[in-house]
Formats: sequence, C-alpha cells, structure tokens
Amino acid sequence: MESAGATGIRAIGASKHFGELEALAPFDLSVARGELVTLIGPSGCGKTTLLRMIAGLESATTGSISIDGGTPTEARARKRIGFVPQAPALLPWRTVTANARLLLDLNSSANPATPPDPAALLDRVGLGEFADAYPHELSGGMQQRVSLVRAFALGASYLLMDEPFASLDEMTRADMRHLLAELCEPADIGVLFVTHSLAEAVFLSDRVVVMSPRPGRVLGTVDVDLPRPRRPELEDDPRFFALESRVRALLLSGVGR
Repeated sequence: MESAGATGIRAIGASKHFGELEALAPFDLSVARGELVTLIGPSGCGKTTLLRMIAGLESATTGSISIDGGTPTEARARKRIGFVPQAPALLPWRTVTANARLLLDLNSSANPATPPDPAALLDRVGLGEFADAYPHELSGGMQQRVSLVRAFALGASYLLMDEPFASLDEMTRADMRHLLAELCEPADIGVLFVTHSLAEAVFLSDRVVVMSPRPGRVLGTVDVDLPRPRRPELEDDPRFFALESRVRALLLSGVGR
C-alpha cells in the first residue's frame, strides 16, 4: 500500500545482517526523481547489498526501505526500478536490438504506456549500425552501452547501477561516464550509482555518499554543486579537484576508524 505523497527511494534506519555478520549498520538514505546519488566506499562495505535491498532482492534486517511509498517488491513488479549490474549480462543468442528490448519483452503488461524507443536510444549511444549484431561481435564498452540502453528503455523511474564500468579500461570508462551523464540529463529519473572511482563519483553526482568499512555506515555526504550539463572538460576544473579531495578525506577518515 502506497503512502500518499511519499516519493523517491527512502531508507530509514535500514540495516542488514547475514547471521552474526553485520554487513550494513543502520542508515538513512534518499534518492529523488531527477537526482543522481553515488555510493562510494571500500570493498566489502555493503554497497551491492544495499542496491539489492532497494531492488527487493534482499530484505532489510531492521528499518524500512520504500520506493514512491510502496515496497521494493511492488516497485520491481511495476517496473519502476531498473538494475544495471557490473557485467553487461547480454543474452548471446539475441541481437543488440533484442537485448535492448529484453526488459520490455518480459512482463510486458507492466510496461509504461509510452516507453523510450530502444532503436532511438541505440542510435543515441552510437550503436545504431550494430542493431543486428550479436554480443560476441561487440567490444566490452559496446556491450556495456547495450546494457545501459536496456535499462533506459525500460522507462523506469529509478535506476540502480552497480559499478557498471569497473571492468573497462580507463579511457573507455571515462567515455562511459560522459555518455551516462548525457543520457541522464534530460530524463526525470533517480539514479543510485555505486563506484570505487573518485572521478566517476564527482563527475556524475548531485550528491556523493561516502561509506565506511564493514559494517557499512554513512560517514558523510558531499554535495556536488558543479554546473550541468556536465562536459568532459569539467574534470580539469579546480572545483572538480577540490570536490575529489573532500570525498577522499571522508574515505580516509573511515579507514582511520
């Protein structure tokens, strides 16, 4: 049952235990439509677990998580959330277009009335001429573009992104974050993005949430007041380096604990 007026992703006092192991300490978090929030923290601090909790794939041990006032399970069933994993996870027997349409073809009765056009999105990310190709014919960066298109084509209100560019070389990774920024700018969606890259976090975010080592807890939040649209040359701006330094200092304060 949805609460009137409750919008966005909201975690209140949420925690996660696996038996006696405390993976996530109680924390509060919010992500609004049109906002991109990044989670950054050391390996094993519970970032992926948090995404799985918001996606309804894991339950919170304490506290609550809601999406637009309803449960994560309800949001997933209604296709209000999309999940972009670390690996592209494309089906090898489906073409690029068919992979981009995959989430629309599943449980199609829950699709929005006018979902984004996968073909137009493929053109936008430079893959229009590869529409009939198969995953094995694409580079890693191209496969990850298909994964992005598949998520955006769902027309979901919120996207959860679990280090989607981690396996790419540095130049391709930079290209992908610039592409993601372009895809998000006109879209009224909320994004929760997990990364280990300071540059990626600052470039993409409206807010960077810094987490401690396990059990993961929120050490602090850095507001990124850089202008949008974000362009590649922004990464040479002194303000960009200053924000990176603030995020780094918070990370180091957690290691000290």
